[in-house]
Amino acid sequence: MDSYDKQILDIIQSHFPLASRPYAAVGAEVGLTESEVLARVRRLKAEGVIRRMGANFGSRQLGWSSTLCGAEVPEDKLDLFVAEVNRHAGVTHNYLRAHQFNVWFALIAPTAEAIEAILAEITEKTGVAVMNLPASTLFKIKVDFNMGGE
Repeated sequence: MDSYDKQILDIIQSHFPLASRPYAAVGAEVGLTESEVLARVRRLKAEGVIRRMGANFGSRQLGWSSTLCGAEVPEDKLDLFVAEVNRHAGVTHNYLRAHQFNVWFALIAPTAEAIEAILAEITEKTGVAVMNLPASTLFKIKVDFNMGGE
């Protein structure tokens, strides 16, 4: 990555322009054209440097519920289970871990009852029980990676 890439990453992590042409706005800030910035972002995404681009919303502030879920999934049911979990729009993260409880995912929904219904459906369709671990205390850590841009 060169200094332009680093400057672009510094900007888009938490200060993505709310503009009709955001890449033009980023370009104006770093001294590149809109198409140059867009090409760099696409390349960084293709290389895996940028994993995801999108807004983060505070589900609690919107009145929604969220939870962390864990499951002990047998190897022969892993593909089925993961596909079923990922089918639900409220799943925000889904991770495989080397642990007795080998699949962990986060789920948001309009209500706690909706979460319970989704988890019951997952269990019904896969035969795998899901632990529902709603947070009693929320610790939200915002992380920006300083890339050394100017």
